[in-house]
Parts: sequence; C-alpha cells; structure tokens
Amino acid sequence: MKVLQPADWTAPKGYANGVVARGHSIFLAGQIGWNAACQFDSDDLVEQVRQTLANVRALLAEAGAGPEHIVRMTWYLIDKREYLARGREIGRVYRELIGSYTVAMSAVQVAALIEDRAQVEIEVTAVLPD
Repeated sequence: MKVLQPADWTAPKGYANGVVARGHSIFLAGQIGWNAACQFDSDDLVEQVRQTLANVRALLAEAGAGPEHIVRMTWYLIDKREYLARGREIGRVYRELIGSYTVAMSAVQVAALIEDRAQVEIEVTAVLPD
C-alpha cells in the first residue's frame, strides 16, 4: 500500500488523503459497537468505538487479513461534538486496535443509526496483497 500525499500539501491528522493498493478487495458492512451476540455492553462512545474496531478486526481475520490491510474507512457518528471532544481517547483506541493512520478516512454526522443504542458505525475496505 502507498499513501498518497503531495509534497506541497499539509499532512492530515488522523487519516490519509488517499492510498493505492493492489490485491484482493475485502468489503465490510457497517459495523457497530455491539458484541458477537448483537448486544451493547456500553452506551459510551469510546467504548462503542473500541467494540466496533474489534468487530472490524474479527471480520478481517475471517478473510486472512489484519488492520494493516485497511485502505478506507467511513465513520458515521450521531454526535460530532462528542467525537471531536473525545478525539484523544478515540485516537488511543484506534492506535491500539488498528495501528497507524495510513487509511483514507471520512467521518460524517448522521441523524440516527438503525440500531437505536449505536453511537458509531464504521464501514471498511481492505486489500489483501496478491
């Protein structure tokens, strides 16, 4: 994977503007912060991010991949202010479970998610090298 970063652009914080990858594509449906039994253990945003990213790791493992193969993430959040206010905590969880910020990322606030208790939903695209 190669991160796309023009030399004269300011480096983004917490994401990559783009990446190039070659291999087998893995597309994960939006994951939320519930456990394997589809039950929420917490209504806290950071704890739901932790569980959501753990769910992403589990699905990637099913494909023989890991966090290092992620090329794109889209985060859907119900409260952008809380997301921004708790950015350092979320960043620590992200680095712990995913690693570096070499992923093309988007984050958007939405009015609601399908599961009422869900605070965040994350879609992932990964590429497993040939």
